[in-house]
Order: sequence, then structure tokens, then C-alpha cells
Amino acid sequence: MEQKIAIIDGDNFTDLETFYDEVDRVLTKDINFKTGHNLDAFNDILSGDFGVFSYNETLKLIWTNFSKSRKNLGVELISVFTGIIKEHGQIEFQIIE
Repeated sequence: MEQKIAIIDGDNFTDLETFYDEVDRVLTKDINFKTGHNLDAFNDILSGDFGVFSYNETLKLIWTNFSKSRKNLGVELISVFTGIIKEHGQIEFQIIE
């Protein structure tokens, strides 16, 4: 089976709320509820079963325009997000500045 790829694009958000909108756009599909816009919900979405990839299915997650994201969200928050992503062993994570 071909590996699924999802791309978070730093050009698509400028603050925390629009970051979560980007996460919803990229990592959820056809769910009948609104995801929480917080760190716990972000962690849950990365576990899978939100319409894009299944629980424990591998995913290649690419974050493009990362330096812009770092500038818009701040170094500390970016560090928290990347740390959460890296905790998910089924996710191959790639940063593109």
C-alpha cells in the first residue's frame, strides 16, 4: 500500500486559530463534528481515524514554509507542536523551511 502524505503549509495560516484550521483541512475529512482547537485535540488527530489516515497507519507529514510558521507562532509553540508530532511513531515527519 502506498504511504499517505499530508502537507501542512505555513503559507496557509498566520496565527494559532488558523493553524488549527489548516490541521483540520489537511488531517481530517468527512467527520460530522468540529475538532477542538487545542493541543489535546491536535495530539488526537495525529493518532488517526479522522478520515485521512487510520489509527496506527503510517503517514508522511510534511510541514512546508516552516520558518514562516516559526515566525508567526513563535519558537516555543512550534517546539511543542513538533514534539507532539515526533511522539507519534507512525508519522514520518519532514520539515521544509
